Amino acid sequence: MSTVSNAASTVNGGISFWYAQEGTPAPREPLPGDASADVCIVGGGYTGLWTAYYLKKAVPFLNITVLEAKFCGYGASGRNGGWLYNGIAGRERYAKLHGHDAAVRLQKAMNETVGEVVRIAAEEKIEADIHQGGVLEVAHTPAQLARLKDFHSVEIAFGETDRVLRGARETAERVHVTGAVGSTWTPHGARLHPAKLVKGLADTVEALGVTIHESTPVTEIKPKHAVTPYGTVRAPYILRCTEGFTAGLKGHKRTWLPMNSSMIATEPLPARIWDTIGWEGRETLGDMAHAYLYAQRTADDRIAIGGRGYPYRYGSATDNDGRTQPATIAALRDLLVRLFPTTAGVRIDHAWSGVLGVPRDWCATVTLDRSTGLGWAGGYVGSGVATANLAARTLRDLIQQDSGQAGPTDLTTLPWVNHKVRRWEPEPFRWLGVHGLYAAYRGADRRETTSPRPGTDPIAKAADRISGRH
Repeated sequence: MSTVSNAASTVNGGISFWYAQEGTPAPREPLPGDASADVCIVGGGYTGLWTAYYLKKAVPFLNITVLEAKFCGYGASGRNGGWLYNGIAGRERYAKLHGHDAAVRLQKAMNETVGEVVRIAAEEKIEADIHQGGVLEVAHTPAQLARLKDFHSVEIAFGETDRVLRGARETAERVHVTGAVGSTWTPHGARLHPAKLVKGLADTVEALGVTIHESTPVTEIKPKHAVTPYGTVRAPYILRCTEGFTAGLKGHKRTWLPMNSSMIATEPLPARIWDTIGWEGRETLGDMAHAYLYAQRTADDRIAIGGRGYPYRYGSATDNDGRTQPATIAALRDLLVRLFPTTAGVRIDHAWSGVLGVPRDWCATVTLDRSTGLGWAGGYVGSGVATANLAARTLRDLIQQDSGQAGPTDLTTLPWVNHKVRRWEPEPFRWLGVHGLYAAYRGADRRETTSPRPGTDPIAKAADRISGRH
């Protein structure tokens, strides 16, 4: 099957398919000059906006300013796969550092966060095409099936007792993924439209009285100061909520690595194709490959599917408009057809890419430095749609605790709070390492496809150890 037959009709870039549907929001005014606030939030994505929301709800008199380089949702919040789910980066490491029970508390908080986002969206009348169908993760090979069973057991050990393990026949009854030999499903997940959520959240926050300045890039963050070309915002608390764009800030080139992820979206599929696929439950769909996929059935019956593609640009560079490589589009289309052969003739309407934040130890974190008033949250490694909400509520509690308005809470004592991690290696080692690791993962997936053995490819195991993923 040729993967480029309709390439000329595919929109490539333009931020994302989600904005092609919604249109980019009307621009808000940039910072007009020097200003002051009680809390200054750098970054207008999910983390920054949820933090502003919860802080303003908790303490309505707070003067909160959000500074955004482009427009709210320009980054990963407006480009992601629309997975609102309970995964969190670093849980196993937190179990080793703080004990199993502490990691179970973190996982329980993530499980509850899915419902929290759904609840607030309904309460604030944010229509984001949310459908709570859970998360289905499938295995295609003996090695993937062995990993899936191990994964299922581990999730249950971390308190997710409502998770279900399914065989090949039961999996096909939910979604007919060609070659699937098993799956695991959790109810703690939902599909959503990322841009609708972030646009609705920005409007809600603004209506509460939060000041949002767009087209205002912050070039440097220091205690009590957020520096921009238009002036400096001074505040007792400066919160860095920049995720994959963190490397663009002065002094943060090696803090978090901006990892690229790419997606394609099909045309709306007719009923005859859906009859062959199923997917009536509209679960978000993933797999157990090392270079894994993520997909959803959209509200208007398209398939949006993504994967890593070209993983990293030299020097922690980030793109401007989401354009992705033709080879990545072709690879994602091949993957789509391999999963669902009846999609072979469908048109690919849009392709795009974006960056997510990856710490050196692959652990998401929330921090407030009480000596400087500097705080940050992120390093979600692709699981940020829900994790950003938990991070925002945690930042709220940390600030209230620091300012004497409240004491410690369940959230401020979670093991990811104030976690420290070393910086990434300098170039060219960073570029060579990331591209070498993902070449190893892709090679491992190819070998596992043809191998009857249930064990994980040893090269993939080595790559996990080197990368810090496990």
